[in-house]
Amino acid sequence: MTTDALTRMRLDKWLWAARFFKTRSLATQAIEHGRIRLNGERVKPARELVPGDQLDMHIEDRDWTVTVHALSRQRGPAPVAQALYAETPESVARRQQQQQARALSPHPGSVVKGRPSKRDRRQIHRFTDV
Repeated sequence: MTTDALTRMRLDKWLWAARFFKTRSLATQAIEHGRIRLNGERVKPARELVPGDQLDMHIEDRDWTVTVHALSRQRGPAPVAQALYAETPESVARRQQQQQARALSPHPGSVVKGRPSKRDRRQIHRFTDV
């Protein structure tokens, strides 16, 4: 992966190269929906990124704040992609808190046990066939 003579890069392409998204189109959609902010501002996917910029990202149920360290011409393996940015300590602490909260909360489908039993079905029919 070469980073020589690369001073500017499209935001959506960098997010793809840094492995935050599987495709550039997913990165573009996230930017258009306002889930990615560059230096605190809402931007377009074609906005150029330079080393030193700060990104605030909300991806799925996680919040990231990263500082861009380098740009890359192509998408590489995960260890190389992780060298393109540095996550802020506040972001790391916030993500750990979110992860602990998810671990302690019950799974949404844990109460559902499958198909209704014969008894459950009778109760459903009594309720709906009034």
